[in-house]
Amino acid sequence: MIVVNGIFEMQDGAVSAVQPALAKIEAACKDEAGCHDYTFSVELNSPDVLRLTEKWDDIAALRAHFQQPHMADMRNAMSEHPPKSAKVTFFDATEIDPSS
Repeated sequence: MIVVNGIFEMQDGAVSAVQPALAKIEAACKDEAGCHDYTFSVELNSPDVLRLTEKWDDIAALRAHFQQPHMADMRNAMSEHPPKSAKVTFFDATEIDPSS
């Protein structure tokens, strides 16, 4: 499984400005083949920080995701309200049961 963790420190007020676009994009991504999770969230103690969590079957599904038309919509929304900083990290992960 591929896990993606994104952290976007937004300009003041930008989270509410991009929220409608990101909500549509989030829904479209969740319908993609190979997607197990695609969720934007706002940090409780830092309301100008957006988090993105994604889970994909494999790298092929993630690469196909990058080619989807709604990804251009995401780039456009974020370019209209550019973050102060952005860091996106990709992991090849194996799920484990911590109780065993």
